[in-house]
This record gives sequence, C-alpha cells and structure tokens, in this order.
Amino acid sequence: MTLTTPADSVPIRIGTLFASMREPQVKAVVAMSSGDTTVTDTPDPSPTPTQVLIDVEAAGVGYVDVMTLRGEYPAFPGAGAVPGMEVVGRVTAVGAEVSEGLVGQQVLALLTGFGGFAERVVAEAEMVLTSPPGAGADDVVALGVNALVAELALQRVGAAAGERVLVRGAGGGIGVLATQIARARGAEVTVVTSSAARGERLRGLGAAHVVDRNRSGVPDAGFDVVVDTVAGPDLGQHLALLRPNGRYVLCGAAGGFPSVESFAPLLRDFHKSLSLHAFSLNSVAPEELRGSWKRVVALLDEGRLSAVVDHVFPLAEAAAALRRVADGKAFGKVVLRPR
Repeated sequence: MTLTTPADSVPIRIGTLFASMREPQVKAVVAMSSGDTTVTDTPDPSPTPTQVLIDVEAAGVGYVDVMTLRGEYPAFPGAGAVPGMEVVGRVTAVGAEVSEGLVGQQVLALLTGFGGFAERVVAEAEMVLTSPPGAGADDVVALGVNALVAELALQRVGAAAGERVLVRGAGGGIGVLATQIARARGAEVTVVTSSAARGERLRGLGAAHVVDRNRSGVPDAGFDVVVDTVAGPDLGQHLALLRPNGRYVLCGAAGGFPSVESFAPLLRDFHKSLSLHAFSLNSVAPEELRGSWKRVVALLDEGRLSAVVDHVFPLAEAAAALRRVADGKAFGKVVLRPR
C-alpha cells in the first residue's frame, strides 16, 4: 500500500513510515531458553541519574558468561537477557547525578546487571574505571575483571616476595594475570597448565616452574599461596600442598564444584594453620576496586604487567567466542567487538 502524494514526490511506503517511528535499536547477544544465543535488535538503553551511557568498543568474554548460559549463575535473569559483565568504550552521555567530565572518556565498566554483549550499554558511574592513556580497548578489557580478581586475590592473601605461589588454570584469563602479578610481587611462581606450549608462554610471563597437568598432575612441592580458578575434584590434592600458614584463594570453578571431602586437609592439617579464602569481585566495594585498578595500571606503566588477548570475535560470532572459553582453548582473554 502507498500513501497518496503529489505527482513530483517519492512515494512513502507504509512499512518504511512505521519503521522510522520505532524506538532506536542496538544489536545485542540475547540468551535463549535452550542455552544458546542469538544476535538481535534490542531497545537502545538510556542512563538513569546515577548511570553513564557507553558506546562499546570491546566486551570481555569469561567463564562466568558460560555459566550464565548454562543456568549455573543465579543472578543472571535467564532467557531474553544479555550476557556480559565488562566492557570498554566511550562515554557518550551521563545521568543527572554524574559528572559531565566523563563524557568522551574511554572507560572500563563493570556491569552488575549484565548486558555487555551489545553495541551500547549503561553502567553505574561508581563501577566505571578510567582506561590507561593510550591503551587499546582490546587490551583494557583483557585486563579488566581478570586483573582485578588476580590483584585483589593476591592482595587479600598477602602474597609476598620470596614466597612460593602456585597458579591453577594459569593459561586462562585470570591465570595469566595472576602469574604476572605474583611475579611482580617478588614471588616464585609455579603454574599448572595443559600443554608444554602454554607452559612456555607462561614462562615468558614470569613463571619459574611449569606443571603440565596432562602429564605430571599435581605438583610435588609445598607452597605458601595457591591461586585456584579451577576448583573441581582435584582441589583437595592442591589444598594439601600448602606449607604451614599457607593460604589458598579460590576465585573460580572452571572445573566444577569440589566435593565436601576436598576440604578435609584444613582439619587434617589443623596444626599447620592453613586458611582458605573464597573470593568474588561481587564482595568488593567500589573504592577498593578503584584502588586495585590503580595498582594494576601502575604495573602496566612499569612494564611488569601486560594484557594477553587470545582471540577477537565480532558480535555476530558470540557463540563461537563462548565455545572457545567453554572448551578451555583460550590463552588469555577472548574479546567481542560489537562494531
């Protein structure tokens, strides 16, 4: 059907007219009830008084996103929601209670309500961190949540110069950064990874010793600190590796949840005064996040820390990016580019 128009005018089709009246849309990755994802148009977000609006340049893909789609992360709303908990991009607008000085800045935003796999997102201003000057979006998001987890985990257990630190899952997004940050703190770092090739890359990032879990399994030395992103059925064997006054920090569960029996060494070795820390960024106040980010950026500026980008996917290939993380093939961070 066509509207009546003057003879010298271009006809306006009804479908075109209605399309122009629709609210603005952005492309986003949406979870389906099957656990798969689809890329579709979603409403363009608008910031509340305490939020900022961000044009996304890079979104981080982590194991937490795999867990959300499997229904293993209770806070995720489920089908119809957009995964993604960290993005880097330019602030284009701010809410009434936010400083206009943020407009135009490149920032790292931590998204407590998900939504990162999209062309544009809103984030609480208190969860926005300024990008290091001159750093590319891919590198900033490759640091992002993973660097904060690694830095704060090592900070909380007091990893110190001269101590022996073991990193499980060292080739993952958190692991490659925990390896570097522990080394920067003066520790002697042993890494557990899945191949000789990955081990050599980790040596280049500061690892003094490499354990190939597919060959030798559990290390045979004692450690002052264990950083564990894997958990799973072998947690107990690694917990037993702690020296007296050793500290074990659990900050991931890529290998699944451990059994209750895995924690037996805490009581069996009671007189060694061992401690176990469960650590999540969800428990960290914004001011503590800013302090950690400042320390991360300082290490970056000093050349003692580098971002490790595994692979960059366009938004349309989000499913492939998630599979790469789920299959444990990534070394470092998998990144989505929405544009």
